[in-house]
Formats: sequence, structure tokens, C-alpha cells
Amino acid sequence: QVNLVESGGGSVQAGDSLRLSCVASGRTLSYGGMGWFRQAPGKEREFVGAIRWSSGNTIYANSVKGRFTISRDDAKNTGYLQMNSLKLEDTAIYYCAANEYGSSSLSIDYPNWGQGTQVIVSS
Repeated sequence: QVNLVESGGGSVQAGDSLRLSCVASGRTLSYGGMGWFRQAPGKEREFVGAIRWSSGNTIYANSVKGRFTISRDDAKNTGYLQMNSLKLEDTAIYYCAANEYGSSSLSIDYPNWGQGTQVIVSS
């Protein structure tokens, strides 16, 4: 079991940047993956991106590719979601999730989830 705690959300203007953090505790993520998902009001949860912890290889949704970057600090067991050039449509609750086998774009592949952090982008 992995406990995940996100932080770093807030209210920003379009074009600004934010960095979300996700601290994992309970076990190392060395052989697994961390995914980032988001859920906007009235919409289903959607995939943002993911990282394979051991290699650092990343995958992204087309909607954020080139603007968002996922990284991790193995020593701190912490993952990061750097969000640049934020748009109004990026407004959502952002969740990190973890598994034991690698990156995936499917929420069903992640048994462990954080509580979410709110990101609001205004014009």
C-alpha cells in the first residue's frame, strides 16, 4: 500500500505556471509508475501523464504535451507535475496515482490514489 499526498495547487491566471508535488510513503516507487489525472467539474477523470519510476520515461495526453512535464525525485519518493502555459481548460482537481509495474494512461491500472489538489486557471 502506498500513501500519496499532493500539494501545490492554487489559483493562477492563464499563461502562468504551477508545479504540483506528490509525496509517496509506505513503500518505494522504484519499480512502479506514477500517473497524473485530472477531473474538471461535470466531467470524467482524464489522464494527464505518467512516469515510469525506474527509467524516468514519460507519456502525456495530447492536450498537455509540450506544456506539462512530469519528473521524479527518487531520493524523496516524490513526483512532480510542472504545468506551464496554463489554459482555462486546465482547471480541475489533479490527482496523482501509483502502481507497482509502470506507467499507464488507464486509471484502472493504479490502485493507489492521492486526495487531489485543486487548480483553477482564470483569465
